[in-house]
Formats: sequence, structure tokens, C-alpha cells
Amino acid sequence: MKTVLGLDLGTNSIGWAVVRQNLDQKQGAILGMGSRIIPMTQDVLGKFESGQSVSATAERTGYRGIRRLYQRANLRRDRLHRVLNLLGYLPEHYQKNIDFTHKLGQFRQETKLNYRQTADGTYAFIFKASFEEMTKDFEGQKIPYDWTLYYLRKKALSQKITKEELAWLILNFNQKRGYYQLRGDELSKEDDNKNEKYYKLKVVEVKATDDKNAKGTWYQVVLENGWIYPRQSKEPLDNWLGRSKEFIVTEKINNDGTLKRTFRAPKENDWGLIKKKTEQELDDYLDQNTQHTVGTYIYECLLKNPNQKIRGKLIKTIERKYYKQELEKILATQLQFHSELQSKELYDRALNELYPHNEAHKSNIRQEGFKYLFVDDIIFYQRPLKSKKSTISGCQYETRTYWKEFIDQKTKETIREKIENEPIKAIPKSNPMYQEFRLWQWLKNLRIFKNLEDEILVDKDITEELLKTEEDWAELFDFLDTRKEIKQSQLMAYFFRKKSDKENHRWNYVEDKTYPMNETKAQMISRLKKVSGIDPIAFLSKKRENELWHIIYSVKDTVQFKKALRTYAKKYDLPEDEFANAFEKHPPYKNDYGAYSEKAIKKLLPLMRTGKYWDEKAIPPGVKQRIDDIMQRVHALVLPENPTDKQIKEAFDTHQVADDDIPIAVVKSFVPYMRKNPYKQLNTYQACYAIYDRHSESGQTKSWKQPEDIDRFLKEFKQHSLRNPIVEQVITETLRTVRDIWKKYGDFDEIHLELGRDLKNSAEKRKKLTQRNTQNQNTNHRIRLLLQELADKGAKPHSPSHQEILKIYEEGVYHSISNIDNDIAKIRNSNAPSSSDIKKYKLWLEQGYNSPYTGKVIPLSKLFTTDYQIEHIIPQSRYFDDSMSNKVICESYVNEDKGNKTAYEYMHE
Repeated sequence: MKTVLGLDLGTNSIGWAVVRQNLDQKQGAILGMGSRIIPMTQDVLGKFESGQSVSATAERTGYRGIRRLYQRANLRRDRLHRVLNLLGYLPEHYQKNIDFTHKLGQFRQETKLNYRQTADGTYAFIFKASFEEMTKDFEGQKIPYDWTLYYLRKKALSQKITKEELAWLILNFNQKRGYYQLRGDELSKEDDNKNEKYYKLKVVEVKATDDKNAKGTWYQVVLENGWIYPRQSKEPLDNWLGRSKEFIVTEKINNDGTLKRTFRAPKENDWGLIKKKTEQELDDYLDQNTQHTVGTYIYECLLKNPNQKIRGKLIKTIERKYYKQELEKILATQLQFHSELQSKELYDRALNELYPHNEAHKSNIRQEGFKYLFVDDIIFYQRPLKSKKSTISGCQYETRTYWKEFIDQKTKETIREKIENEPIKAIPKSNPMYQEFRLWQWLKNLRIFKNLEDEILVDKDITEELLKTEEDWAELFDFLDTRKEIKQSQLMAYFFRKKSDKENHRWNYVEDKTYPMNETKAQMISRLKKVSGIDPIAFLSKKRENELWHIIYSVKDTVQFKKALRTYAKKYDLPEDEFANAFEKHPPYKNDYGAYSEKAIKKLLPLMRTGKYWDEKAIPPGVKQRIDDIMQRVHALVLPENPTDKQIKEAFDTHQVADDDIPIAVVKSFVPYMRKNPYKQLNTYQACYAIYDRHSESGQTKSWKQPEDIDRFLKEFKQHSLRNPIVEQVITETLRTVRDIWKKYGDFDEIHLELGRDLKNSAEKRKKLTQRNTQNQNTNHRIRLLLQELADKGAKPHSPSHQEILKIYEEGVYHSISNIDNDIAKIRNSNAPSSSDIKKYKLWLEQGYNSPYTGKVIPLSKLFTTDYQIEHIIPQSRYFDDSMSNKVICESYVNEDKGNKTAYEYMHE
């Protein structure tokens, strides 16, 4: 009798049963069963199922992030206080309220720098002289004292200001630092064929169309420059006439060279609109004079319109570079007037004040000066992101041993601990070495088949006929090594010239799928083509490709990235400006990692290469010996020259060629190498056995002998180490469940596990499944609505067979079109098409897909676009008939040309 524990793991429960059974005697009994409910709210579970992994503490994490931002801003202010106090730049009343003894740089009582409290309790503005200078520009208008700041920002660019005024400016820049984006999400969306620009255009005409649905009527809004902006609204847009509207216009060049223009007219609180608008207006202003800055822009706008609102209206959400350039210009000018900012002694004292124990950093910036200290080291310092290397999975083959030191909190002694067999981190998929490894792996599994006309016969494998020698494989590798991806049609075009040959052959992979090749190298080559004077393929040696990849992969800061690109260009005598411009918008690589480490792939590649890429010296003697041992067992078999699978099976059945050291599957895989070199062109499975004596088997299997072992594991288990909080919770609860059952029912002979679909899938796959389900629901609803309209033609809206027929027809037409219009995609994604669209579809079927006026076929790809309209045979103004019998589908230009005539009158003319 065997005791079996069965577990059914779901996202919010764990079902279990313990049974004792003897299948031979058909005996058994259920010892116990139950379910363990995992506490989880429905919103968290719903997000997990849709591909969003949200921690239960996400809300607290968000609040903690906000507190950190305030803390870092206050820390920068405190550091500025300490340096400005050392220089003697702080006003007396302000300096007295700051603690420079215990809590260095922090306020004892927060106060304003530009106002001093008088004896009678009121507050007096301390920069009256500069204020009086400013009032002359405003010609006696009543203006607030605080505008003096903008006047000083302009004045400081060319004239001397007092040290207290300079301290006011510096502390103000600490409050407004601008927006800064690392090389991340924004750059990954960059498109060389795409251009976004802000426009403010007047509306000169508004036309209502016949296209209506539950969301409103579609209007054609004609703008002053001739552009037509399509807009849907439930309310009439007649009041737009003569008014100016703000847009973000996106212009994109399609693959066929045509220009596609889309409009976005978001709300006024839209972050993207505000940023685009502000930066464009600011750039237009700064282009007129390179000495102008954000401060001068604000001041001159106030001179033109003193009622102008500044904060949140005139300047809001701009890049950090604008503020940084202004402060650099101000400090560069004031350095000439203030000797304290040029004092080497004061600068050394400031470094000792800020970094009393950090000698390395002091030595790095000792020669920089106060301008660098204020701008780059304090105000605009960007903390590097924390490394998340701990979340990268480890290699199953390669490990490392090292010593770790830590201080015992009880004894305060330094303890050295030896860490053995820690897995080396997996290689990034963008690494050129991984890209080559994946490509050789793909080639090894590639097969080309010839489609035979006789359906009874199996398609013929002609791979060996097409790729006869190692040089042929190397040439195919060269062809694929410079491509980002490959389709079946492209590979068939490589082998065959005739169209009939291309169509009569296929590969063994999924026919309609696109497979990645060397994406990293292809991206580099496409950008190197923009650099004059070099051959991209000849330039990209292994060493140069790897160095360039390291720059793109590791440098996250935009400024440092540009510097690194210029350094690389200088190293290899490339035109610096061209090279930097070509690569500065290169998107950062995704944080995807392979299954093996770089060290493991370095060992595997020499066995996977062939032709000119293979080097026997790169294969260690121990690996060769291992392969020789396998081949001895292969040669012990009696096989013909080209054995079939049946002959190989019979040979293995009659000869004992495998043992515990070498599995029989490994020996079988080396049979094709009986008459060729077994040290080259191996697949991953063979190479791993040749080097590591295993493939998918675990290198270090951990086992628990008693329930208490699970308790010890759970105590040592590091929270959030699995990154997915839902999966982590299910695993830990499963272990606790097994522990409790183990204690009650004793040992098990077997554990059978049933895993829920949601737990098996990755977040990306769960997201795709959710999107597909939503799309299917929309499609089914839309199909039923269309069938309801066609009920008088014999269609059955709730018939599954009729629904499938219409869906198959739609899919067939949709996939036969090369360029899909946005209107078609919009209708396919909608679960409730407009009544106008349904009527168009029904009339299109009734007319036999033809236009009654021109006799031309109306393609389904354009039926729902503005190219075709519903037209009344007898105009409504003359007959007041809006029934379907008085309507047809025709070209839009025909409908406009027909005007108020009947169909007969129009055709007669």
C-alpha cells in the first residue's frame, strides 16, 4: 500500500487529500482531505490574474517613497546651509535660526530668508534696493516683493548681486530642480519616424458627419492651417468656431512613405500637454538669444502681462537641463565678483564640512570648485538607482566561493564566513555572447522540408541537401547574425529564387511566427550606417561589439551615456558628433536574462560552433575525453550508414551501451556523429552533458527528512525573494500545509501536484490572456449585433455555428489586408459597433459589395472609413424617408456630388 498526498494549488486556496492505495489489488482508502484558504482580497486577486503583481504593502511603499523625497530635499537644503554659512552668505536673522552645532544645517525654527521680523512683530523685505530697481521696469505698477527673485535671476547673468541675494537664488534652485528622466521608459518609446509637436490653432469650420453611436457624433473640425481634426462629441461643436484649440500633433512616416497625422487634445491638467507646450515655447524664446534663461523668460513675460500667473501656468514641468544651465551661467558670472567663491582654502573647508570621513570623494572633486559643488554635487545630484542584482536567477551550472565579513552585534568582533557554491548570476539576453548562443541553438534545431503533393507521404527533409558542408552552415549563420528577426518567407528566399520553390518548402518551426536572431548586433549595425566612413559589419569585431554593448547596457544616466559614446568614438577614430547622435536615442535593453551564466556559455559555445567559427583549441581535454567515452558506446552499435529511428531502437535493444554514468538518451543523441566530428555543432543538450555531465537535472537537490526541516526553511526564507508576492504567498502556505499534514499522517510515498493555470503563467502571459479574453468577448457581442440586423436574411443571432461562420469570414478578410485602417481596428476592438456601422455592413451585403453609382467593388477594409457613406436614393429633404429601403452605400465624393438630386436624376445627368 502506498500513501499519496495530492495537492491542488490555486491562487487563493490549496486543496489537499491523503489516500492509501494498492493499484494492483484495486484497494484504497481516503485518509483525509481538506482545503486551506489563502486570505486575499478580490481586487488583489483580479490584478494578479490580469498580469499585475501588486504587493499587499504597495500603498505603504508609495507613502514611504513620498517621505523619502521630502527627506532628500531637506538634506540638500541642510548641506547648502552649511556651505553658505561657511562662506558667510546667509543673512543674520536666517543664520540664527539654523543649528550648526548638533543637527547640522537643520532649522531650529523655519523662517524665510528674504523677510526679517521687526521689533513690532511685522516682517520687512530685506532686498528693498533690488526691488526699487525692478519697479522702474514696471513703470510704477504695484507688484509683489517676491518678484524680486526673477529680477535677480536676470540681473545675476551680467551684473554683481550681493552675497545674501546669491544665497537666496541658490536655495530657490534647490526647490525647483525640474524633471529628470534616466535612460528608461521614455527612450524605449523613441521612434525615428515619429515627431510630436505642440500647436495652438484656430477652428475655421465644423462639419457633422453621419457617423453616430452611443458615444456621440463624429465631427470634422477644420483648422486654420487646413488640417482636419476628427472629434467625437455628444454635444454640438458649433461653439468651437473661431476659438483657438491646443493640440499635441503626432506625425509619423509609414512604411510606404506616406505621412500619418494624429491629434491629441487632452485636458488642461494633462502632464504631457503641459510639458510639451512649456518646453516648446521656452525653446523658441531661448533660440533668439543664447544668453537668455528660464528666469529671464519669466521676468519678460511678467513685464508684458503683470497679471500672468507664474506657478502652474507660465512654467510647469520642464526638463532639469533648463534650470541647471541657468544656475551654471549665474555662478560663472558671480565667480568674477565674489572672491570667496574662488578661494581654494574655503573650498577645502567646505569639503571637510560635508565629507569629514569620505577621503575618496574629496580627492575626486578637490579640483572642481564651488560651481561644481553647488550644481553637480548638491542641488542637481542624482542618486543612482539601487542594484536589483539579487533578483536575477542563478546559473544551474556555475558557482563561486568567497569570504564574507560581518560584525557580530553582541561581541562586536569581525567574523569571516566562507560562502560556498553560490550560483553565478544569469547572463542578460542582450549580451552579444547570449545572442550568438541562441542563434547557434536555433540553427541546430532548424529543418527544411519539401511539401509533397501526395497527402499520404510525409514531407521530405532536405536540410542536408541545402546545407551540405560546414561552410554552408557558417554562411547561413553570417546571414542571420546581422538580422534582428527572421520569417519563414525570408529564409526560403535565402535558399530559393523561384516563387514556386519558396511556396513549396517550409521550416520545422511555426510557419506564421517571427523568430529573434541577433537583435543586439542588428540594432548596432542600423545605427552605425548613419556614421560616415565605416563599414558597420567589418567594424563590429567581437571586442568592439562587446564594449559598445556594455556602454548601452550599463550606463543609465543620459549625460554620462553621451560622454561614454564620445569616448568610444574617440578610441576608434570615429566622428564623435555623428556617432553620438546615432546612438544617443538607442533604447535601453530590457531586463531579460537567460538560463545560464556568461561563464557557462563561454564553455558551451566552442562545442556549438562550426565552420570558420570553430576552434578545437578552445575545447578542454577533459571535455574531449567525455565525448570520446560517449562515442565508444555509439560505435559499439551495429548500424547502417543512414540508420532509421527503428534501426536505432533495435540496436539499442540488443546492445547494452548505456550505464548509470551516461544516460541512454545521451548516447542516442550522438548517433548522427558516427561519421563526423563529434566536437562541433552540438545542441545545448549534448554540450551540457559533455561539459557538466547533466542538462536539466538539478545540481544540488535539497530534501527535508522531517516536518521540522520545513519550519527551519521558512525561518531562513527571505521575504520578497521571489518578486511575485502572490506566488510567494502560495508557496509558503503550501509548505505550511504539507508540514501540518506530515505531522498528522506521517510519511508519504509520493506527492502529486496539480498547479493552477494562473500560477504557471508569467505576468506577461497572464496579461495577454486577459486581453485576448476581453477581445473575444467584444467580438462575440459585436457578431451577435450584426446577426440581429441580418435576421430577416435567415441569420440566427444566438446560433454558435452562424456566429463562427461570420467570425471566420471577418478574420479571413481582415488578415488578407496588408494595411489595416485605424477605423477598422477600432470597430474590431469594440463590443458595441454603432448603428451606422451595422447599417453600412448590412447594405454592403445587400448590394453585393458594389457601389450602385460607380459599379466598383467596396472593399471591407474601407467600408467603415470616411471614404464611404450611407446615401439616400431619394433625398430626405424631398421625401422624408429614412428607411433602409431608401439607403445605399456609396463613395463619399459621389454623395457630395449628388447633392439634393434623386438617384435617377443624378445618373441621368
